[in-house]
Amino acid sequence: MAASTTPAAYGRLLKVLLNDTANTCLHSRRKPDYRYWRKSFHCSDSSAVPSVPLKDHYDRLVQRDCLRRDPQQRRVLHQLEQLQDALKDYSNSMYHSPPAAPAHTAQHEETTGSLNPKKEEPTPLPPPPKGFYIYGDVGSGKTMLMDLFYSHVQNQQKQRVHFNDFMLGIHRRIHRRKQSLPKRGLGKMFTYDPIAPVAMEIGAETCLLCFDEFQVTDIADAMILKQLFHTLFTTGVVVVATSNRAPDDLYKNGLQRDTFLPFIDMLKKHCHTICLDTGIDYRTLDMDTAGKLYYLTQEPGSGAFLDMLFDELALQQKSAIVPRVLSVQGREVTLRKTCGTVADCTFEELCGQLLYSQPLGAGDYLEIARSFDTVFIRHVPVMTLDLKDEAKRFTILIDNFYDRKVRVVVQAAAPLHQLFIQTGGNERDRQLLDDLGLSGEADEHLSLFTAEEEIFGFSRTVSRLMEMQTEKYWIEGDRRHRKKQGNP
Repeated sequence: MAASTTPAAYGRLLKVLLNDTANTCLHSRRKPDYRYWRKSFHCSDSSAVPSVPLKDHYDRLVQRDCLRRDPQQRRVLHQLEQLQDALKDYSNSMYHSPPAAPAHTAQHEETTGSLNPKKEEPTPLPPPPKGFYIYGDVGSGKTMLMDLFYSHVQNQQKQRVHFNDFMLGIHRRIHRRKQSLPKRGLGKMFTYDPIAPVAMEIGAETCLLCFDEFQVTDIADAMILKQLFHTLFTTGVVVVATSNRAPDDLYKNGLQRDTFLPFIDMLKKHCHTICLDTGIDYRTLDMDTAGKLYYLTQEPGSGAFLDMLFDELALQQKSAIVPRVLSVQGREVTLRKTCGTVADCTFEELCGQLLYSQPLGAGDYLEIARSFDTVFIRHVPVMTLDLKDEAKRFTILIDNFYDRKVRVVVQAAAPLHQLFIQTGGNERDRQLLDDLGLSGEADEHLSLFTAEEEIFGFSRTVSRLMEMQTEKYWIEGDRRHRKKQGNP
């Protein structure tokens, strides 16, 4: 992955980073790229919904060499197009309150002044439209198809969100509801479960929820999903999700997974399951690299080259090089070296836990992604089972950066495909087994010890980091250029 550090490679990178005229060069060399469709319209602008059908729009992108024709992708679009039609005039408000009694029954009570002992049962409500759960290998185009669908849905009550961000919001809502409860006095005990009320709030706000990267690795999330989604589905919320995992593999080998299995059955009941397995990683196919963006720590002069790149970018910022303090949910996160929208960080600073009372998480990474368009990540170690928590944070970090098109320069101890290996972890795992009261065989199958989820998720991280090194990604990630174009 890491090429030799040469003046030519450095010069090409500087041209991409610092020269706005590179934008015109980009389109003259355009190759099929599954992300290019976003330039056709902004998926966040529900007022600018294209009038052409989904499949027709897809075909036009293929004709313009923005996409490669893929029969499997087109088949999925055909099914999503049917849901698009069903959602055009759909409202889930009818599911928020019990239906009224039939009109003739009410008239009878009014004229006779007495109750009808044989009152008819309310007319049952029609079931809401069935959603979709699209899973498959990394880079197969799942997110592109979902975003294309989302942009065409003519319904104002819709939300598209990364699943990690959604669950982060759920925990915030739950916390706020618990904080609003009256203080308990002595001898006054009561229980309050805020999950259903939180889901009711979301159901009142949203008809369609589109989740990117649906995954379950946290036991706290696993324990609330059944009740949360039961209420969402009961209130008529339609779910469309993408994932690298088949439904039956969600939270695979997780702690107390038997309590999670009813959620999988519920998900399959309310969503059609589609496997999108194109066999191609479109993120890395036929793309020009921006230059050298991934450095090996042991390469001579790698640290000096990162210093030089940072200094060149800092010259464009019209700002001083200073520490930056971000406020996240009432606590402070300090990045020690920043300049404008550029941050120079270490792996320990972002994914370790020595600098803070608690390690950084999805909320912190979201705030960093909002504040900076370019982040240097230095001294990334080879991650073994001893560092599986750090590996999980690194995956979440890259997910947040990729979703918001943050550009990265990485300095790591090994090539990208060799950055996470399944070794080590024995001493710490044995201690944790004893603390949990589990048998010694648990470390052979529980994902908590095998890091199976982290390893599986890291394949997505590798794919995304490869795309994040392309010229196209870097040019589109320049927020100065996006502001000139009038884009957020």
